[in-house]
Amino acid sequence: MDVLIIEDEKPAAERLISLLQEYDREITILDVMNSVESTVEWLKSNKLPDLILLDIHLADGLCFEIFEQVPVKCPVIFCTAYDEYALKAFELNSIDYLLKPVQQAKLAKSLEKMKELSRSQETGRAISAQVHDLMGLIKKREASYKSRFMVKIGNRIKAIKTEDIAYFHSQNKLTLLVNKEGGSFPIDYALDELINFLDPAIFFHVNRKLIIHIDAAREIHPYFKGRMKLILHPPLEDEVIVSSQRTPLFKIWLDQ
Repeated sequence: MDVLIIEDEKPAAERLISLLQEYDREITILDVMNSVESTVEWLKSNKLPDLILLDIHLADGLCFEIFEQVPVKCPVIFCTAYDEYALKAFELNSIDYLLKPVQQAKLAKSLEKMKELSRSQETGRAISAQVHDLMGLIKKREASYKSRFMVKIGNRIKAIKTEDIAYFHSQNKLTLLVNKEGGSFPIDYALDELINFLDPAIFFHVNRKLIIHIDAAREIHPYFKGRMKLILHPPLEDEVIVSSQRTPLFKIWLDQ
């Protein structure tokens, strides 16, 4: 099997290569691309691979721009840290989806599925239609992210832009929005609701009591048992610990 990897995070690309070789040492990694532009040029200049593994967010844009510029008629596996993008992909026949950090067993299952697909004209048309549907779903999803939140200050209502928010946290059954100047404002959302309105490239759900903006993590320290300790700005009175289960996703999120 000839595989093309499209991934702009070097550690993630290296992990995919290692997992593919562990699955089958006869798999050939044709190349590793890190951008839409370089991938389009590669596909124009080379024979189509048997399989493409690609991240959704690349160095210069969303991977769907590739499909708009060159025909892709081989099976595709999306690899990304953002699980909301899986809403449609799991239902499609010619593409598949893996959540980062990619696990060997799940990759093997996807590869077995891909082996059953042919390079027939019908498969090519199916992939094109499915990618188009998924692209539309994701663009619609991203358009739904909130750009501002309305908060009450005394008798006034004030709009706080999303880029000015440091974090959201739960305290005494209230959800508080904290801006970058340290102002704290109650809002009428639970954290589990909020995460649906926030861009996952910018906000991370640290734990059941905290969602942070990427700029709020002032210091990051290794902690016991594979966990990480965060020092936020503005400071948060409670100790902020990323669990061992969330730490791999947190590292990927920081390095995107």
